[in-house]
Amino acid sequence: MPPNDTSGVLDRLWRRVQMTTGRGRVTLSNDAGRVQTLQIRMGANEVRDTTPRLGEFGHASRPPVDSDAVVLFIAGDRSNGVAIATGHQDSRPLNLLEGESQLYDLWGKSVYLTESGGIVVEAKGTAVTVNNATTVTINATDSVVMNTPTLTVNGDIVATGNITDSVRSMAADREIYDGHDHGGGDTPTQQQ
Repeated sequence: MPPNDTSGVLDRLWRRVQMTTGRGRVTLSNDAGRVQTLQIRMGANEVRDTTPRLGEFGHASRPPVDSDAVVLFIAGDRSNGVAIATGHQDSRPLNLLEGESQLYDLWGKSVYLTESGGIVVEAKGTAVTVNNATTVTINATDSVVMNTPTLTVNGDIVATGNITDSVRSMAADREIYDGHDHGGGDTPTQQQ
């Protein structure tokens, strides 16, 4: 290279800078190994096979086919790419308010942290399971409401307060029971 060929050096440097990032579409994914890999179509003539995907620690996801992907190529080397972001336009929740967040999947299930509506879990008719908890504690300042046709408890129920049904409390039932007598016959004198 001639000593005064700065134009050629700058052109090559600029081309390298331009090659450091790319955008494409996910065409295949593999989540079986320690590192998730994607096949990404970068353009009509460029398909990247087994491109490692970096995700945020503590959050695992697998982008569906046709997700957008941003790929970073270390030092502009197109053989050394890593996917740093993915997004699926068709399933992305819309109209979040500034500061809100939502964890969601392709089938409409979500955990939505709203500005004023609390935390909303949308299960889309599927089961919600908590596994291997030694204790599950709900600290509600007002009440806990369960709208369900059946409540099943496999084990004992211990209440430190009163239990009430649509007729009266168990404490009131105890008063009736403790105060009843049969007046010498088989029929109690109090109405139950």
